Amino acid sequence: MSQTEYRPNQNNEVEVNEDMKKAFDKHGYIMVRNLLNSQELEKLKMSLDENETINENSEKVDDGEERFARLTIWSHPGDDVTGMISRSEKVAGTCEQLLEGEVYHYHSKLMMKVAKVGGRHAWHQDYGYWYRNTALFPDMMTVFIAVDRCHQGNGCLEILDGSHKCGRIEHNFVGQLVGADMDRVNMIEKRCPKKFVEMNPGDGLFFHCNLLHYSGPNLSEERRWAFLIAYNKASNDPVEEHHHPNYTPLHKVPNSAISNCEVLWDTKGKSILTKERRQQSKLAEINVKN
Repeated sequence: MSQTEYRPNQNNEVEVNEDMKKAFDKHGYIMVRNLLNSQELEKLKMSLDENETINENSEKVDDGEERFARLTIWSHPGDDVTGMISRSEKVAGTCEQLLEGEVYHYHSKLMMKVAKVGGRHAWHQDYGYWYRNTALFPDMMTVFIAVDRCHQGNGCLEILDGSHKCGRIEHNFVGQLVGADMDRVNMIEKRCPKKFVEMNPGDGLFFHCNLLHYSGPNLSEERRWAFLIAYNKASNDPVEEHHHPNYTPLHKVPNSAISNCEVLWDTKGKSILTKERRQQSKLAEINVKN
């Protein structure tokens, strides 16, 4: 992945230059190693560990093979540590430059794969689901931030390099999960090489909404937690209201706001997305996550 790897500069800034933009457009992703420095990462972990709101609102996602993951989703960034990360220049601002336009916070989630029993997730594109929410254009992306080390043994992401150029693929049931049509995925893999995305805590993967990705089960003794932030371009405001936000202006903050934030977690303003709220939506999203 060396052609797609970058690091913040000495001022803790992510510089989106022509080389990075070309890499994102060609491969469908870029990796920013140490996106969060040690102080920022520690704050993130403190905000998530033993968090009663996250635990109470987490949803169990079965993989059909007697394994499962848990996830908690919220609609708005808020003013706490996770909010400062998702509103920061080096995260949100980088997405704006990669997508070439204003973005807003579509949702955030904590994806939790516990040791030994953490389940897999089928091959899919995020836009395979978001398309159903009447976001008409694939002007969307996700930032996957490793809270724990992610490696092949505990179910790291796997991607098909450059597969975002194949366009949106039909999604249907793959066993008990909903994912991309596997006949098409197998064909695409012959042209777009599969890569394992191994990450250290604090690394961030920025990827296009049409990039095909998968993650295997967690067979290790280690948990695998990841903090994911989804963004949509302001110009791509979904036609109909649904369980994720329509365009809501994102008030970006300087990167220093992360380490300076004294509020570890504040549910106020986040609008936790419960399973019941998704089921009540007339445009319920297919329940498969990264």
